[in-house]
Amino acid sequence: MADSNSTSLYQALWNSANVLRSKMDANDYKNYLLGLVFYKYLSDNMLVASANLLEEPSNTLDEAFAVYQTAYSDEETQEDLVENLLDDYSYYIKPELTFTALMNEIHKGTFQLEHLDQAFRNIEQSDELYANLFEDIDLYSKKLGPTPQKQNQTIAAVMKELAVVDMTGHAGDALGDAYEYLIGQFASESGKKAGEFYTPQPVSQLMTQIVMQGRENQKGFSIYDAAMGSGSLLLNVGKYSNESRTISYFGQELVTSTYNLARMNMILHRVAPANQHLHNADTLDQDWPTEEPTNFDGVLMNPPYSAHWSADKGFLDDPRFAPYGVLAPKSKADYAFLLHGYYHLKNTGVMAIVLPHGVLFRGAAEGKIRRILLENGGIDTVIGLPANIFYNTSIPTTVIILKKERANKDVFFIDASKEFTKSKNQNKMEPEHIQKILDAYEKREDIERFAHLASFEEIEENDFNLNIPRYVDTFEEEEPIDVVELGNEMLALDEQIAACEKDLLVMLNDLQITDDNRAIIEMTKKVFGG
Repeated sequence: MADSNSTSLYQALWNSANVLRSKMDANDYKNYLLGLVFYKYLSDNMLVASANLLEEPSNTLDEAFAVYQTAYSDEETQEDLVENLLDDYSYYIKPELTFTALMNEIHKGTFQLEHLDQAFRNIEQSDELYANLFEDIDLYSKKLGPTPQKQNQTIAAVMKELAVVDMTGHAGDALGDAYEYLIGQFASESGKKAGEFYTPQPVSQLMTQIVMQGRENQKGFSIYDAAMGSGSLLLNVGKYSNESRTISYFGQELVTSTYNLARMNMILHRVAPANQHLHNADTLDQDWPTEEPTNFDGVLMNPPYSAHWSADKGFLDDPRFAPYGVLAPKSKADYAFLLHGYYHLKNTGVMAIVLPHGVLFRGAAEGKIRRILLENGGIDTVIGLPANIFYNTSIPTTVIILKKERANKDVFFIDASKEFTKSKNQNKMEPEHIQKILDAYEKREDIERFAHLASFEEIEENDFNLNIPRYVDTFEEEEPIDVVELGNEMLALDEQIAACEKDLLVMLNDLQITDDNRAIIEMTKKVFGG
């Protein structure tokens, strides 16, 4: 987002957020803003595409709108044009319901929220790909204003800020990246709620690069996230692939509004509809996918930490959990998520999952699951991350890398808990911190106070406890104290104190004694022996 186009896009998005920021919290206004950004993108994209289809390419959106409006008014041309748009993009918008047309209404003072609402409904009904995408946007909410007129004014003000940007005029994924950046901004403003939909980019980049290592040129790469949030982890894969157009994205999300956010994010990142396979359901209660394909080249997950789940005994017969003979505790679903993702990993695949440190050392059922994974060589690498780098928790977390059919059962430990830059509200991992971890992961060699390759025997001796300090010693001895030097410093200090006391007594003797200060001066002399 370095070019001027991207800068103006960012500024427009930020300005539009400011319109809503004073009226509601980030968790509410993100739906309005991101929905309107998406609508404008679809509208602008369709106008430019229509002008090109009609072989009348335009330099501005207004020109493209005029071309589209004229063609649409002709019954015969309209039929062919709509058919082509549905074939190529799976949607079309009537001229009077485009963002450009509604902006003309705003300038004339004739805009009504009903028109925008109708535009949303028409898009949703165009194709299954767009079904219910705008359902979280309540255009008649009192949060926008106490009266219909005030609500109208608020939405019109947001649209005015967005109107300055041509959403189609951005190279590559610039718009999608800007959209995702805003999701990150909302995450930072909405605190714990943000954990539902966003993984900070540095962590996302670290995990993605590990999963993609050596597969940058693989065609048809399949990636799966069973707790996908806004889809940021999934979409990062495309940035590290030279065959990004052939990637198949599989994702599941429980929260419907977040699921819709991921769908929008996919479209804004120009992922082909045929490559999007997203599902709205409970990952643990409902295994998905259960039809081909069910195993994937890569699995990326940042599930909710220590979430509650049913842990029903029936799950002991579920092929995801059956091999382990026990279930993750009801109050801590961490291993349930891990085993779900691992089950869906190809024998040649790589999985990266973020979890709290407790999964490394807790006993009982979790200890048994961990032991079986280690005995099967499933756990490849354990990376300790810094504290306070996620929006929804300040606790330190760990990235666990899992593989199948490994040649050995050793585990590589990396203690990256100090790899961050401290900032006001949150710690941040910089590119150099990420690169240091990646370099160590690739070399898989011991690095003093940072990394250690532990044999299976060493892990067995530790009773299958994977707590990182057991394997990476970060303790730094303090420099020995020179007792003679310390004694000399104390003598010198005593001499300085004695000299100061002497000077103080001289000053007290020079003071003029009055009724007001007599008691204080006499008491001070007594203390210092004067």
